[in-house]
Amino acid sequence: MTQIDINQIQKILPHRYPFLMIDRVIKVDPGKTLTAIKNVSVNEPFFEGHFPHRPVFPGVLMLECIAQASAILASLMIDATASGKNVYLFAGVDKARFKRPVGPGDQLFIDIEFVKHIKKLWRCVGTIKVDGELACSADVLFTHREIE
Repeated sequence: MTQIDINQIQKILPHRYPFLMIDRVIKVDPGKTLTAIKNVSVNEPFFEGHFPHRPVFPGVLMLECIAQASAILASLMIDATASGKNVYLFAGVDKARFKRPVGPGDQLFIDIEFVKHIKKLWRCVGTIKVDGELACSADVLFTHREIE
């Protein structure tokens, strides 16, 4: 599978507007890597307050982009689908770095590399680039749970 559109993403991730951050997956090397896209629009709800005079995509949402792209890679590995019982939860963020501001009109290229999976704990390394320039990097640790 090389591309995953928004309809397929919504079958994998339980996230929905306004918190679904991944617009398309453009490349998957199953069990190893994934590249996704987030198109940043001036219509994003957080820009109203972050910041009205100079809209800046929040760094914490860049981390969320890395986490959601990582969750897609993990879901493909275990064949999980979105449901009311399927959730992904942050367990940690290491080595987070922010190198440039991101704003309306930018297209985020989110590259994920699978590192390790032990029981229900996953570790992935992610980077976000805009126009080929590094905007954010982080190691994310997360868990996948089926809840009642």
